[in-house]
Formats: sequence, C-alpha cells, structure tokens
Amino acid sequence: MIDPLPGDIFRKAQVLNNTYEIEGILGRGGTGEVYRASNRITGRVVALKALKRELSGNAGYLELMKREEEMRNISHDAVVRYTDCSQTADGHVYLVMDYVAGTPLSEWLERGGASPRDLLVVAHRVAEGLVATHERKIVHRDLSPDNIILRDGRPEEAVIIDFGIAKDSKTGARTIVGKEFAGKYEYAAPEQLHGQAEPRSDLYALGASLLATFRGRIPDVGTSPGEVVRHKERRLDTSGVPEPLKTLIDDLTRPDPAHRPPSAAAVVKEIGRLLQPGLAKARRETGHQAGRRWRPWLAILPLVALAAIAGLWFFGVFEHLSPTALPIATPYKLTAGVDAQSRPMLAGVAPDAEQQQAILSAFNRTVGLPPPNGALTLAQGAPSERWAQDIDALFKAAAPLVEWKLEVADRTARLTGLSADKAAREEVVAHFDAAAKATGYQSIVRIAAGPRDLSSDQLKPLLVPLQTCGPLLVQPPASGSFPLGSTVVVRGNVASGDDVEALKKTLAPRVGDRELRFDATVLNSQLCVVQELLPDAPQGQMSIVLGYGDRTEPNMAGVYSVGDNPVIDVIAPASLDKGYLWVVIADVTGNLFNVLPNIKRPDHALAQIGSVSGGMRTIRVAYPAAEGAADPSKLSFSVDATFGRSLIIVMQTDQPLFSQLRPTTESTKSFAEDLRAAIANGQVSILSMSTRLIDTRN
Repeated sequence: MIDPLPGDIFRKAQVLNNTYEIEGILGRGGTGEVYRASNRITGRVVALKALKRELSGNAGYLELMKREEEMRNISHDAVVRYTDCSQTADGHVYLVMDYVAGTPLSEWLERGGASPRDLLVVAHRVAEGLVATHERKIVHRDLSPDNIILRDGRPEEAVIIDFGIAKDSKTGARTIVGKEFAGKYEYAAPEQLHGQAEPRSDLYALGASLLATFRGRIPDVGTSPGEVVRHKERRLDTSGVPEPLKTLIDDLTRPDPAHRPPSAAAVVKEIGRLLQPGLAKARRETGHQAGRRWRPWLAILPLVALAAIAGLWFFGVFEHLSPTALPIATPYKLTAGVDAQSRPMLAGVAPDAEQQQAILSAFNRTVGLPPPNGALTLAQGAPSERWAQDIDALFKAAAPLVEWKLEVADRTARLTGLSADKAAREEVVAHFDAAAKATGYQSIVRIAAGPRDLSSDQLKPLLVPLQTCGPLLVQPPASGSFPLGSTVVVRGNVASGDDVEALKKTLAPRVGDRELRFDATVLNSQLCVVQELLPDAPQGQMSIVLGYGDRTEPNMAGVYSVGDNPVIDVIAPASLDKGYLWVVIADVTGNLFNVLPNIKRPDHALAQIGSVSGGMRTIRVAYPAAEGAADPSKLSFSVDATFGRSLIIVMQTDQPLFSQLRPTTESTKSFAEDLRAAIANGQVSILSMSTRLIDTRN
C-alpha cells in the first residue's frame, strides 16, 4: 500500500455500505483509485476500484465500469474475479474484486529483467486467462506489466487484473481512456491508435510486455502522436532475445493483426509445446527421486555395461556387424513451398531412399514443377515411420494457396502463405488443421488473405450495380495498388444505411486482409433524384464555405440548429472567371431552390459577380437575415424543424445551363428532368462541380 493523501476518495477505517472497511490505498490513476478493504461480514480481503466523483455521473465512464463489472461471469484462476458494483451515498461508484497478493510483473521489469523461461511460463498462464475473457467477447485493451500480478511471486500463478479504467501510473506508462483509444502507448497494438481493438490486440500487448520485462525497461515509443504511430508501424526490436522467446514475441507483435496468432488458444497451445520438454523432465525427476534414493546401486550397472560396450566398440569388435550409419537429424526438418515469383523450394531430410523419392514425387504433383536438385538428404530420427505419407498429406492441404511455405520440425507443422481471398483461407486452414491432426502433428497456420495486388480499377465494376445515389468512387492508392494491410476507402452518397451494408458484403470478400472504410453520406430519396442525375464532372477549384448570419465564426461541420440563419459563400480563385455559375439547394421535402441565377438575381457570369480580394473571388449566395430583409434580391432563410438534410450544388458551365430563368422554388423532379435534357442535348458543358451537405439538429 502507499501513503494516503488528503484528497483521496476514501480514508482508512471508513466503512462502505455497512460492509467494506477500507484498510489502505493501493494505487491512484487519472480516473480513480484502488483500495484494499475487508468484508466485515465474511472477513474476505478485497480490492475496491473507485471512480472519481466528477466522473461517477459521466455516462461514458459508467459504461466502462459496467463493462468491467460484467467480468463477474468469468471464473478462471488467471483472471481477477469481480463480485460487486455499488455506489456510496455521496455518489462515488466503485467495483469490488478479489485482492491478489503478489508481485506485479512490472517489479521484475524495474529490477532489470527476467529469465526467458519464467516469461514463457507467465505468457502461458496469461494466454490461458485471455482465452477465458475472449470467449466472453471481452478485450482487455490495456494489458501491460503492471496489470499482471504474480500471485505469491510465482510465474505459474500469474493473474490478469484491471479490465477497466483506474490505473496506477507508478511505472511511468501513460494510460489513455476514451472512445477512440484505451491503453498504454508503450504496449498498445497499432490498431488501437485508430480506435480499433480486437482479441489479437491483447496478444500484441502480451508480446510487448514480455519484451519490456525481459529487457528490464519500458519501451521508448516517442513523445508525440506522430512518433508513436511511426513506431507502431515497425516490428519490435527483439535482437538479443534468446529462442524460443524471441519467435514468440515476434509472432505476437506483428503490426498487422492478421499475421498474429489467430487466437489466445493457439498461443496457449504453442507455448505449451515449447515448455513441454522441461515439464516432462521435471516430472521424471520428481517421479523417480525415491527410487534413486533407496536403490542407488541399480544406477551403477547400466554405467558399467555401457563402459564395457564402449571399450569393445573402440577396439573394433563390432565393426563388421554394422554398415555405415546415417547421420541423426535433430530436429527432423523439412521445408517446402512456392514463393511470390512461383519458384519452388524444397529442403530437408528423409529416412531412406524410398521415402525420399516419394516426397520428391509428391512435391512435383503438388506444385507442378520439379524440386531443386539435392533437395533432400538421408538421415535418421524421423518422428514417424510414415514421414513421406505425412508430408504428402500436408502438401495437398497447402496446395490451393497462391504462395506458401511449409516448415515441419519433428511433430510441428507450420504453414505460412497467401490465399486468393478470405474464403480460400478458411478452407485451407480447415483442411491443413485436419491433415495435421490426422497425421499426429501440431499445426501452426499463418495465412494472409489476398489478392496480393489490388487496384481501384478492379473494384470499380463491383460498385456500379450498388450505386443508389450517384457515383461511388474508390480513393486511389498512393502507389499503383493497395498493399496488404492498407485501407481501401470508398466515397460517395447512398440512399440508405442498408446500402452501406450491401457494399460491405460485396467488397469485403474481394479486398482480403485490407481494411475497408466507407466515407459514404446517407441521403434521402429526394436528394438522390438530383444526385443521380449530376454529371460526372471534375471537382473544381470552387469551395463552399458555410457561416452564420448573426456571428462571424465559420460552420465547419455544416450542422445547424433550428432558428439558425445559414450564410453560404462560394470561394474560387480570381483567375477562374470563365463561364457561368449555377447554385441550387435541394431539400428533403422534394423542393429545390434556385439560388443563382433566379428571377430576382439574374446575373451569374463569373467575371461579373462576387468580390475579389487577395487573389480569391467570394460570391455570397445566401445572406444574413437582416440583409435579406433590406434587399429582396438577396436570398436569406432560417432553419425550421422541417429543414432536415439539404444538398448544395455548385456548377460552373461554359454556356447558360437553361435558356430561361427558373423560379426561385420548384420541385426537385422538374429541375432534374430539365437538367437531364440540358446535358443530353450536348449544347452545354459542365466544367466543374462542387457539392456540400448541410444538416439540421433540434
């Protein structure tokens, strides 16, 4: 416990709800404090996490506390147990959980590091806890050395704590809590910086915590958000970390979550395999200890016999009985696959010439190309008498991949590669796991979903049938194609939220391991009538700037409240003085306002309207209410409850769009029909176009 302060939420000996007596404070954080207390009825020692008063009425923080309290449904020795959520009479919300007496993993870090084996044991135990939490769809989001307690200082008794918001900052790590990001920058997965957290984010944090504890220092990820983002895009430096801890950390902390282990259960399985030899040895030593103590002479006989046989062998007594023996391979390995350039690779060992030829033939059938010369050598030590048949079964399971690499070492088969798409990946994973299980191998699968090369042109044909409110565009990638792990952005307008779901359903299987983001604005049917008829004109140099009639500040969001008086300006370079300007506003009621030109304001030649200052031309098309009242030619309006969502459309044309001036107000349908006809006759060209959505909130 730490020393109390005058401003602490609770004081020593204070009793909460006639049940919990405060014994002292364990830690303080930006949002709350953690206390040790005892249940006066049962005597059980507990930990209380209390939220600060100013946050106890905040819906967002209460939701986090509620989410943490739901942990009471999880019963696992590696996860702290929650029992209650309550509130004091003066408004402080607090959680009740088990008090875990032990050593935080952060103490090992502060002492200068820990042994690789101890860290493997900790990782195995923590991963078991994550299996239990992830099964309940709960992601910790803030796993770090100070949130892992070693009960009684024992690594095999590690316990995950703190699935919520109060953090002890004594190790110097910075904790951020909010809708966009929760976690410590030092240990958080890259995707958490963008407000995304999934079970594999906890795996990254586990790997980063293992690395920091082994090195005995908190990671340096920079001091600015930009430095943190750049740091997270790179692989962590694991140089100097001994195997197998190094490979484990490398796998857990891959920047792309798709390349990390698929689940905490897979991590438990893999670490269990790594620890098994040592555990088996410990069991043997424990089980035979009594026999060695009581009958030591039994151990002498094998040694005497072995010495005698070794002597006879040295003098060549058995030389004529044995042909030249094959070397022993430990571990017994084979590597095979096809790389990104469709080049075959095969290297490894076989137990005899017959199985050697069988593997070479199986590889040729699978790949369709002959293996490299001298790919396989003969050696003893095969883990199975059916080595060639086992390898053939694994070849067949990997064959559907676009590119793949199979690494078999003793009884572990690791498959990495690239599938054509996500569906193909699921099929290969299922078949490979089944093949490995049938042949008695431990399977590890890391497959990326392709295609490897994806351009915006490949996606455009998929968008056309899904356009419900004008064209949908794919934002071009920085290079010629979208690399794996990049983000594909689709922009445009849609008629309803269901259209976005249809887009996701169609595109998601085609983009593979890339993030899909939709910057799509949901309009209504009336606005879409106009939107669908707008020509595919280039985005010009004109900008639509919004403001208020009663104050000078701009309206960056385009959202107005009932009673507001919108002011609309069209801004363009002064050099843009050719042609004519057309401005209309379409609203949700099916009405359209011809803002410029109209009967009251017929002038719309660019060179003759607006004011020029500093090389820019400003054309006001909607005015403050006071100016509109003084001059009827100046359009002004106030937002009412029926205003809803409206679309401002600005067009630059080479000739007048219509032969006659249109009324100030008309139906969207009539304008759309005449616009279609004007475009169809080809007498007018739309040089550029800009649009801007404005919305109303009560």
